[in-house]
Order: sequence, then structure tokens, then C-alpha cells
Amino acid sequence: MKKETRAENLLLAAWVTALVATLGSLYFSEVLGFVPCDLCWFQRIFMYPQVIILGIAIVRKEFSTARYSLALSVIGGLISLYHYALQKIPVFQHYAIQCGRIPCTGQYMNWLGFITIPFLALTAFLIIALLSVAVMRQQKRRNNV
Repeated sequence: MKKETRAENLLLAAWVTALVATLGSLYFSEVLGFVPCDLCWFQRIFMYPQVIILGIAIVRKEFSTARYSLALSVIGGLISLYHYALQKIPVFQHYAIQCGRIPCTGQYMNWLGFITIPFLALTAFLIIALLSVAVMRQQKRRNNV
């Protein structure tokens, strides 16, 4: 497999991850009626643009876009991690910030005792970040050959 094709596949996987995360968050809010808290909105701010950015990157074969995707994913992932800590770690809950009309400590879902919406977002951000790093490494190898 050509290295460029491998990088394209990695970008495609990152785009699919961002798309699924975006559609999932819209499903939770628009179909199930879960009102997002302020931290959920911040996570959306860092996820939603990635669908467009990565989509354009795939079409134009602009692998350098992985840098921007990585930056968005790291910031969004840190917000998700903090939000998840607010939900699951009692000391964080005690000192939680006021998060608008919906508390950030609330859990609309709690699958298997640990899977919450911020956990799903964190997982998506982590996958996109790892794929972005892989794309950047592929391009670095390609440029060194």
C-alpha cells in the first residue's frame, strides 16, 4: 500500500470518528432531548469543525491538516477529561463549577457504570488525536524518502 493511500485511510478514519461523534451528540440532544451543559457545548465546539476540516483534507489530500485536527482533539479531550472527572470523582463534584442551568455533574446515561457522554467524547477525541499523529508520522516518513 502506498504511503499516501495509508495517510488517506487514516484521515478517513478520523473523519468517520468525528462524524459519528457529531451525529451522536446531535442524536442525544435533538432526538432524546438531553439538554447539553456548558462543558458539553465546549466539547462540541472542538468536535463539530473537525467533520468539515477533515472532510476537506480528504478531498484535497492535504495531510498537513492533521496538525489542526490534533490541536482541536487535544483541547477537546482535556475538556472531556475534566467533565468526566466532574461526573465520576467525588472531590471534583464537591468543587464543580456552576455550569449553567444544566449541572455538569449530571449523567444522562451511565452504561456499565463508567460510560457517560463525556467519556464517549473523550474516546472520540483520543481516536482522532492518535490518527492525526499517525498521519503526521506518515507524512514525515514520506518527506524523508
